[in-house]
Amino acid sequence: MIARENDWTPGKAIDLRPGLLRVLAPNPSSMTLHGTNTYILGEASVAVIDPGPDSSAHLAAILAAIGGRRVSHIIVTHSHLDHAPLARPLARTCRAPIIAFGDSLAGRSDVMIGLADSGLTTGGEGVDSTFAPDIAVSDGDMIPGDSWQLKVIHTPGHFGNHICLQWDDALFSGDHVMQWASSLVSPPDGDLGDYMASCRKLTRRVGGPAYPGHGSVVTNLTERVDWLIAHRLQREAQIIAVLHLGPSAIGQLTAVIYTDITPALLPAAARNVFAHLIDLHVRNIVTAVPDLRADATFSMA
Repeated sequence: MIARENDWTPGKAIDLRPGLLRVLAPNPSSMTLHGTNTYILGEASVAVIDPGPDSSAHLAAILAAIGGRRVSHIIVTHSHLDHAPLARPLARTCRAPIIAFGDSLAGRSDVMIGLADSGLTTGGEGVDSTFAPDIAVSDGDMIPGDSWQLKVIHTPGHFGNHICLQWDDALFSGDHVMQWASSLVSPPDGDLGDYMASCRKLTRRVGGPAYPGHGSVVTNLTERVDWLIAHRLQREAQIIAVLHLGPSAIGQLTAVIYTDITPALLPAAARNVFAHLIDLHVRNIVTAVPDLRADATFSMA
């Protein structure tokens, strides 16, 4: 099973465990690793979780892996462009409903609504702005299938409409928990305060393996979530330490703190720094001049 799980051939159906296949989308990048993991859950009748980017090749690969079985549900963990756009073409082909927390504005926090209204329109990762589910679910809802059942856990932070799906002892964790990298939190699509609250929610609910949106299976979810929380607290401490030396802009903070990444990843790192600064501002730990925005100068309160 380990050898097969580590086969990252796009379009190839990988048997992860009884009743669960993974099909990798052909969209590798620095933000998606090997590409998006699409999961096919079930036996006689299946659910497709995170159909992925708009790709005719990936659609054909998903249909081949389904092999003529009935598709009862198409579930989208969140509506970034690497997870959601193929949902509608797949739904038209399979005549199955699309299920998600809501459209691309659903679940956005009040502070992020304010930032968006003030002109911060994109988080940089690419949002499927036309996405809308056929069925909207809420935290705690159950999605019943043939031989399987999923519990919805609303986990905003990486994205406002992000959900995880509890399956027995396991979790489909989308982009909230991954083994290969920490989740990008990029305002106004992402909210760090929400992200930390969602991490703590998961530690109270699920302890088994997690099947993420990108990369390998997370074998110990609790351990990984604990690490993600500690990592964010460490990053917060680094930002505060720099600001104790004097006022700084996001670019300066990013250059001082992120010394071990390639230049191509610095824009994403800067968005992460901004997410931390917004959270610190909400908690009255830092101030922003002239006001809370990406080009502000930040100081300790």
